[in-house]
Amino acid sequence: MRTKTLLLTAALSVAAAASSMADVFSVNVVGYVNKVYPSGFSIINNPLSNSNNTVAVLFPNPPGFTQIYKFGPTGYSPVNTFLFGNWTDPSQTLSPGEGAFLNLPSPYTNTYVGEVLTGSLTNTLPPGFSLVGSKVPQAGGLQGTLGLTPGSFDQVYQYDAVGQAYAPANTFLFGSWANGDPQISVAEGFFYLNQQTTNNNWARTFNVQ
Repeated sequence: MRTKTLLLTAALSVAAAASSMADVFSVNVVGYVNKVYPSGFSIINNPLSNSNNTVAVLFPNPPGFTQIYKFGPTGYSPVNTFLFGNWTDPSQTLSPGEGAFLNLPSPYTNTYVGEVLTGSLTNTLPPGFSLVGSKVPQAGGLQGTLGLTPGSFDQVYQYDAVGQAYAPANTFLFGSWANGDPQISVAEGFFYLNQQTTNNNWARTFNVQ
């Protein structure tokens, strides 16, 4: 099944209360992303930030028995399952930049709604494996477009949701990626293996023109 993404962003200017000296005013960029997932496992990433980034808000009505698996320093967290209209852990969060496995019993289109993160953004990748994604709803090369600077022998593992298998590991060797700059789609998560002894701070500045 083809995966389609649609990103629509609209700038909303919100005027705050005026003081005796000057008016205060802020601009937020909000929008939505429609993501089509096949049945089975996919590695996902929340591309937009909402009020609390909980699973119950991000996936309010997926197919029954949908499951989410998060990964952390100690391994996978307990599975979160959608049963009889509710998540077993509705307060579980998935913030922009975090990845997770989504396991679906049938194809499903999810609509992510929220704010596009802008300004200086950092996603800290500790030594070893991390399940991550882009903090912003942007597709392209992991290094060239999304701004991650890899270390020697670092690796990226992407998951083919259609074929239900990992693509071959892509390794950063002698200043370049062995299989070319990994191409990351909007709302896609992936495993990153940091082979260094210190954190890799995936830092970038993102602004919507």
